[in-house]
Amino acid sequence: MFGRFLVALIFLTGPVWAQNMGERPASRDLPFRLERVATLDLPWAIAPLPDGRLLVTTKPGEIWLFESEDGVSLENVPKVQFAGQNGLLDIAVSPDFARSGRVYFTYVSPQNALVLARARLDSSALGGVETLWQQTAGGRGQPGGIIAFGPDGMLYLSVGDRMQPDTAQVPDNPRGKILRLTPDGQPAPGNPFSGSAIRAAIWSEGHRNPYGLAFAPDGRLWSHEMGPRGGDELNLITPGQNYGWPEVSNGDNYTGWPIPDHDTRPEFTAPKLWWTPVIAPAGLAFYAGDDFPAWRGQMLIGALRGQGLVMVAGDGSDQLARWDLRMRVRDVAVDRAGHVWIIEDSDSGGLYRLVPK
Repeated sequence: MFGRFLVALIFLTGPVWAQNMGERPASRDLPFRLERVATLDLPWAIAPLPDGRLLVTTKPGEIWLFESEDGVSLENVPKVQFAGQNGLLDIAVSPDFARSGRVYFTYVSPQNALVLARARLDSSALGGVETLWQQTAGGRGQPGGIIAFGPDGMLYLSVGDRMQPDTAQVPDNPRGKILRLTPDGQPAPGNPFSGSAIRAAIWSEGHRNPYGLAFAPDGRLWSHEMGPRGGDELNLITPGQNYGWPEVSNGDNYTGWPIPDHDTRPEFTAPKLWWTPVIAPAGLAFYAGDDFPAWRGQMLIGALRGQGLVMVAGDGSDQLARWDLRMRVRDVAVDRAGHVWIIEDSDSGGLYRLVPK
C-alpha cells in the first residue's frame, strides 16, 4: 500500500491518469422499463438485422432468429465446446448483408480453438458455413471472440489470453490481441506489423479478455476488457499499441499478489477509464436513435458482476450513469430503429427491450 502511495506522489506532476469508476454506486432510478421479449438458455450475443429482426446466440450452441416474440432456432450451427466460459460466442451482420445475406460468428470448437466462421442466413438455417480463421487449440476460458466491422470494411476480432497471461506479450501468438482481418479472414492490408501470418493480422496487443469492441460515430475503435482482481478497462484502440497485460494492470492477481499499475510503465497504453471493484464488462454499443435522445453518441456497456447497464461518455472521459438491473447483463445492442436490447446471463436468461418511461 505504501509503495502505491509513493508512486502516486511521484506522478503528481506527470500525466493525468484514468479515473476509477468502480467506486461509484449504481442507481435503481431507471429512465426506462424492461420489456421481456423471450427466455433463452445462457444467451451470449445480440445482432440486430437491417430489417428489424434479431439474431441471438446462446453459449450452449444455438442461434435464434427473432421476428417477433416467437423465435426460430437455426439449423446447421457448428458443434461447440460448451464448458465454463467457452461455447458459442459473438455474432455480427456483414456490412453487405442486404446483398449477401452473410453473418459472422465465433465459437470455441470441440478441439478447444477459438474459431471465426461465416455463413449465409436462410429462413431457418445457416447455409454454406465456412471457417475463416482459427487459433491453435489449447488454453482454458477467456476466449474473447468479439467481432466488429470497421468503416474501412475490415473485420476486427478480439482474442482473449485463454488464461495464459504471458501469451498476450508473445508477438507471434494471437492470444491477448485484437486482429484486423479482411472479410475473408486474411490479414488486412495496412496493419502495423509484418512477418508471419499471425503477426501480420495483429492490430493491437497486450489485452486480457476483451468482451466489448465497437466503433464510435467518429470512426475510432473502442474496447473494454475484464481485469483480474480489479482493474476492468475501457481502452481507445490505436494500431500497433501495447496495452500492457500482464505486465501492468490496475488490478491484482487472484492470489492477492500485486501487479504494477499502468502509471508505473508509461511505455504501455493506459486505459481511459477503469473499474475497481470490477463490473465485469460485457457488450459494447454506441447509441443512436430517438428512444433516448440524451444518450446519442454515448457508450452503453453491459455489466455481469455489476448486474446492470453502464453509460460512458462517447469520448471515454467519464461514466455518466450506472443502473442496477439486478441481473447479469451479457450483451447490449442498438438496432437501426434506435431500440436498445439487452440479454441476461442466466440459464433462463431474458431478452429485453428498454422502453422509455
